[in-house]
Parts: sequence; structure tokens; C-alpha cells
Amino acid sequence: MRYVLLLGLAAAAWGQQLDLSSLDKLESRAQERSIIELDSEKLKLAAGLLSQDKTKANIVAGMKGVFIRTYEGSKTGDFTAADLDPIRSQLKGPKWSRIVDVREKTESNEIWLFTENGKMGGMAILSVQPGELTVVNIVGTMDLNSLSKVAGPLGIPDISSSFGGASSSNKPAPTKGTGTKDKDE
Repeated sequence: MRYVLLLGLAAAAWGQQLDLSSLDKLESRAQERSIIELDSEKLKLAAGLLSQDKTKANIVAGMKGVFIRTYEGSKTGDFTAADLDPIRSQLKGPKWSRIVDVREKTESNEIWLFTENGKMGGMAILSVQPGELTVVNIVGTMDLNSLSKVAGPLGIPDISSSFGGASSSNKPAPTKGTGTKDKDE
């Protein structure tokens, strides 16, 4: 009986972490893929790197994990919203709620929040755009305004504009390899 209780508690603690392994099959259709997996130990290191900025360090300290998968194809239609169905099925639990759902002809963007006892304990961002599919899963306590302060350094897309937050001037500068070609290439 104790083991069942302990397993239940462990599952509840990590209930907001999504299993992204269903996305592995997309690799065969991708020209490029990026995987970022920052578990609690790696986030502690990140908090240490941000120690000169106590606000950012405190935000990162509340996080338990940041998991990002991005797949880029060679053409529109390489990825569809249906490719995200296995992830969406994990978001059907009572503690997950979709707060943004934007669907256009060739795009689909969703933001889901995991809440427990009135506090945000996780987030999932699902995005399919022409030739690109991205899933972001953030595990741990945070608030949306604070999240925008560490979005760039951790590779998390800045979604603050979706909530009337920070302006685009807070976005990190584009880096090489973001889909634009340098003149020298």
C-alpha cells in the first residue's frame, strides 16, 4: 500500500511533464530538429548562471523542467496539427486547461496551463506552422509575466504579447540558423 501511495505522489508531482516521445517519428520528415531538455539539475546550473540577476534566478528556481522540441521540414505540409494529437491527449486531464487556441488555414497554435490549488504548475505550447512544428513543456511554478523575463535565455518562445505583456523590444535578437540566410552563405 505504501508503494502505491508513493507512486501516486510521484506521478502527481510530475503530472505536468508531458511525454514527448511520440514526436520522435517526425524526425524522418524533418530537415532540421532541435531538442532542449533542461531537467531540475540543469535548471539549477542555469539559475547559477543567472545569479547576478536575482529576479531571473528566482524564476528559474521555481521551474522543474523545460522541454522543447522543434522540427523543421522542407515544405508546407510536412507537419500537421494531427501530429500533435498524442500530446493533446495528455492535456485532457482535469488540471490542464487550454487558454489560447488559434487555428488558421495553415497554422495552429495552442497554449495550455497546468494548475493545482490555484497556482500555475506548468505550461504547454503547441505550434504547427508551414514547414515547422514546435512543442514547449515547462514544468514547475511560475507566472506568465515572470516567464517572459527568462524566455530568451532558456530558449522558450516569448508569449507575453499573447497576454498584453512585454513589447517586442524585449525579444532576443535573431541568431544564425533561425531560417534566414547570411549573405556569406
